[in-house]
Amino acid sequence: MPRLHPETHLIARIGWLRAAVLGANDGIISTASLIVGVAAAATSPGEVLTAGVAGLVAGSMSMAAGEYVSVSSQSDTEAADLAKERRELASDPAFETEELTQIYVGRGIDPALARQVAEQLMRNDALGAHARDELGISDAIIARPIQAALTSAATFAAGAALPIIVVLLTPQHLLVPAVFAASLLFLALLGALGAKVGGASILKPTLRVAFWGAFAMAITAGVGALVGKAV
Repeated sequence: MPRLHPETHLIARIGWLRAAVLGANDGIISTASLIVGVAAAATSPGEVLTAGVAGLVAGSMSMAAGEYVSVSSQSDTEAADLAKERRELASDPAFETEELTQIYVGRGIDPALARQVAEQLMRNDALGAHARDELGISDAIIARPIQAALTSAATFAAGAALPIIVVLLTPQHLLVPAVFAASLLFLALLGALGAKVGGASILKPTLRVAFWGAFAMAITAGVGALVGKAV
């Protein structure tokens, strides 16, 4: 019998990785944009710093709440589908076995073998087989609201802290270009890190994150400058 080598698939990371990248990306962009916009309005360094810290706190709480609510909705839908499938398995197991058989036939398995596999899986774990093969629900990608909320809040705060640190270290007359340049660097590093952890190519995600970050900060700086002149 050939020896099987252990495999680690990256799809298991998708839940927390999506929340982490989203949180850190949003933390950097929103806080840097806020700082750049406020600084472009020619306010004092203390006001810029206050705006940045307020953005960090508010954004972290918003990300946690938003992720928890949205992922909980996904979890509720998964639970409802599983409950429906459980009732169908109890009321008409023969139909459910045939349904599973046809799924495997559609994937290219010989009908007789597909029937045998479906019957064996139905005896072992009927709900698990239908959840995985009919509904597309598996342990690797199942919704985890608390994990998503905590991950997003923590990574948002970490991302938002970076432009705030730049504010603390930079003279006021250099604040806008320094925050802009540093934030682009942070976003590029985040894009590269997210791609590396997710097993994707590095260049495209890095450029994508940096481009949209630059676009957001440029628009915010322009609005801040216009408001500052008007006031």
